[in-house]
Amino acid sequence: MSETWLPTLVTQTPQEGYELAVKLSRVAVKMTQPDGDVRAKIRADYEHDANALIAASSVVAVHFQTIAQANNHWKDR
Repeated sequence: MSETWLPTLVTQTPQEGYELAVKLSRVAVKMTQPDGDVRAKIRADYEHDANALIAASSVVAVHFQTIAQANNHWKDR
């Protein structure tokens, strides 16, 4: 993965910020488990598990909080 894949946390809108939060979460999974075949196999373990999906949403929410703070909650835009 390139060192410049995340040049900034600054986004133009809250929606762009949320999309970046999702990307951060996805990249973290890929960095933690780089083998795509393994990720595909274990997906079945969580794709129908409400608790796992809620946990994933919580991770995105934490990333979104960080991005919102970096963007001063988009108050100046």
